[in-house]
Amino acid sequence: MPRNEPTEVTDEWGGERSPKRRKAVRYGVPVAVAGLSAAMIGLVPAFAGSAPDLPKISAQDLIAKVAKSDVQQLSGTVRVTTDLGLPSLPGAGAGAFGGAPGGGAQGGDGASAAPQNKLMELASGAHTLRVAADGPEKQRVSIVDKGAEYSLVHNGKDVWAYDSGSNTAVHNTAPGERSGKQHRAPEGLPKDLKTATPQDLAKQALEAAGDTTSVTVDGTAKVAGRDAYQLLIKPKQAGSTVGSIRVAVDAENGTPLKFTLTPKSGGAAAVDVGYTNVDFAKPAASTFSFTPPKGAKVVNGDKERATAQRGHGKDAPSRKELAKGMDGLNVIGKGWTSIATIKGDGPGLPSGKDKDKAKGAGGDVGNFLDSIGDEVNGKFGSGRVFSTRLVNALITDNGTVYVGAVDKQTLINAANAAK
Repeated sequence: MPRNEPTEVTDEWGGERSPKRRKAVRYGVPVAVAGLSAAMIGLVPAFAGSAPDLPKISAQDLIAKVAKSDVQQLSGTVRVTTDLGLPSLPGAGAGAFGGAPGGGAQGGDGASAAPQNKLMELASGAHTLRVAADGPEKQRVSIVDKGAEYSLVHNGKDVWAYDSGSNTAVHNTAPGERSGKQHRAPEGLPKDLKTATPQDLAKQALEAAGDTTSVTVDGTAKVAGRDAYQLLIKPKQAGSTVGSIRVAVDAENGTPLKFTLTPKSGGAAAVDVGYTNVDFAKPAASTFSFTPPKGAKVVNGDKERATAQRGHGKDAPSRKELAKGMDGLNVIGKGWTSIATIKGDGPGLPSGKDKDKAKGAGGDVGNFLDSIGDEVNGKFGSGRVFSTRLVNALITDNGTVYVGAVDKQTLINAANAAK
């Protein structure tokens, strides 16, 4: 019989509105959260509605329910926002999805509709996504914001990306069709958009739960009109900047409906993603149909890719070469206080006397660094710490980088210990 009390664990999609690792997870939640929160998530009104009266369930059984959940068909609206406390960047707020008129100058004719170009726009603020899925061969994600719409549509062998701001559509053949092998998800759909739903975020967090984590059931909630249990995940390690992660789990089918990450410093959620409505019925087939609107600029993504590869010729780096370039990346520590490090060979950012020289030379480098980072010193030498509400980074005077969802002193301690 499962225990009933909370238990600690150690270890409106309508019709077409407009065509307009284990290993990695182990050092995980901090690094995964850093990557995910840089591109997604937001402050949704907290679990609204009266708490439903549901049967008691243990944390272990609720986690097992999430793990067993295999929802293949759904449609709904997801509200996402990111509030990391990042400084405003010049030009970051220009335009919803349009980019340069006619489709952006970088990366070819389809640059403005390329999925990667949307990630920066999702790095802060609130956004609305409409999502739908019907098994591994049919998915759709549309980002609707400021009167513009950006859609990614995967339907069998076809993958379309459409940006209404520039009226540009890019067509690609799904990777499995190009190779003659079966495929599950298109490479054209960036990881951060594939993990834009509460299910993906929650499963990553739960997979990383170990002896550095406390997991309990903390009551019930009503989310998107559905009864849900609330799973509360908290780090046990003092150096983590994560206060808690709260996951609302559908009481009927185990699907996570809402994911909220709150920093230890308090205040608004740094990462919050939740369904405002969801339907687990099979979406209409027309949901996954796409035809470029009249007058749209249509780009052959396969042809662009082949042309780019020929243009690079022997200079194009292979996957092995790209992977080799990550050899300098190392992870120290464990659990929530794990830190990614990249060994530098100097010089890094100016600090100490070098920074004073930058100021004295009449430049703005020293003043700029003072405005966004704190100078620190230790056995490792000197460097600067750049902070957000969740992720901090230390760059030493020799260019070595330490980054993680940990506080400043934990970074300094790691740098000192590495010496």
